[in-house]
Amino acid sequence: MVRVLSRLRTFFAARAAVRSARLAPPAVPRPRAPQHNIFEAAAVYVTACAEDDQERIDEAAGWVSPEALMFGVNELACRALIALARERDESPQSVARGLLGLPGAEPAEPN
Repeated sequence: MVRVLSRLRTFFAARAAVRSARLAPPAVPRPRAPQHNIFEAAAVYVTACAEDDQERIDEAAGWVSPEALMFGVNELACRALIALARERDESPQSVARGLLGLPGAEPAEPN
């Protein structure tokens, strides 16, 4: 008798679950905010800083954590410095010091 009652409870519980699933409106997925990666955030952030665009600076800063943004900006600076040093045929240290107006920047060697 206990088994029969247990099975009946299970049957009616399952039946109620199916009925409520049919009556419930379909779940509408919420649109997810676009995901931005560290390097995209860094590129937008640095570009906005160069253009003095505070609105874009704030937007890019909100895409990733401050630590991740700092990492991305650092990586962008390193890559840009290396590219510029190769283009100028100078050492990265010389280019960096020259860009910052620090003494000790080596002039480019004449070709």
